[in-house]
Amino acid sequence: TKVRDRMKRKIFIYSFFALLFVAILIVGQAEIFIAAYVVAFILVVIRTLMTPGRRKTRRHLVLAYSSILIVQLIMVNNVIFVEAMETDIVDIPDFVFRRILGIALLCLPALVNRFVASVKYTHYYLPPVGESAAVGISELLNTGALIKNVAGFISESKTKVSIESMTYMLKDLSRHDSFHYVNSRSLTEEYFIKARESFSDPNIYIVISKTGSPHSEFLSIFTQKQYNHASISFDKKLQTTISYNGGERVYPPGLNMELLDFFCKAPDSKIMVYSLPCSADKKKQILDKIEKINREGSAYNMLGVFIHKKPPKPNILYCSQFVYNMLEDVGLTYFEAANRNKISPTDLVENDYYRKLKFELEITFG
Repeated sequence: TKVRDRMKRKIFIYSFFALLFVAILIVGQAEIFIAAYVVAFILVVIRTLMTPGRRKTRRHLVLAYSSILIVQLIMVNNVIFVEAMETDIVDIPDFVFRRILGIALLCLPALVNRFVASVKYTHYYLPPVGESAAVGISELLNTGALIKNVAGFISESKTKVSIESMTYMLKDLSRHDSFHYVNSRSLTEEYFIKARESFSDPNIYIVISKTGSPHSEFLSIFTQKQYNHASISFDKKLQTTISYNGGERVYPPGLNMELLDFFCKAPDSKIMVYSLPCSADKKKQILDKIEKINREGSAYNMLGVFIHKKPPKPNILYCSQFVYNMLEDVGLTYFEAANRNKISPTDLVENDYYRKLKFELEITFG
């Protein structure tokens, strides 16, 4: 009897989802697809947050599901529901293919969940229908808070990340390579002359910034920090500011100079500048290291921002990694990083327990 009941339940569930998919296939509008994607995202995130396990694993899974949701929303606007042609003739095969693609994207979070569970984390399997009704009281009490957090996450994502900005970032990905050097000799001799002229300044300057760029706003959703970029400068006027960045589509991603215009991508863009005592000899050592990187080649460590592993080559870094490494190479670090592959821009200020830094100025571009 139990086996028969279980089979009836499965038949009912499969029939329900089959009818749902057919309905979406025939009459589904963009709003229906978007709602389905958001609901699926909420379900898998709630399940992930309620599942015991390593916090780091849960964080990476939520990041993966968030990326899938963003891709789904971009596909709705740019592929599945494109603007109609001037002709009234409907291409039926194309119409069906686009909606089948939309339905396939709806299944993507569940496939990721299944893959992760089958490879390593078996407790991440979504529960069978029979078990889902037997949720403990404590889990039910926590669900409200989880839903509230997820809703806040989605709301913040909508305000900070638009379809246009995500499209920009996806197009920009083709310029990046986290395994090979793509940037070489982007720094001119003029830069090195200006840097040497600043050796008389007894400080080196650490700059953390809220640029308002699409990349910065996307990162802020996960870091919950305003400042998501770090740089160093040999002079207080910031004429020799340098860091790892995307190259502004002028230079390849990697080690590049940063003028003040680089930091102003939105009306609320701003930077904070801190000074750290640094002798002329140590400045020369840092500049020599920068010159070596410029000569050998570099690349922006896009993967390292999310996956905190040792980069495949020494000159593949992200911004705060670069700043910390430069200071460490000349013995100027004022805190010990627990993981040198996981250093955020705000760590450079927040971890200054011995107050080695001196606040110099704030520049608001709005």
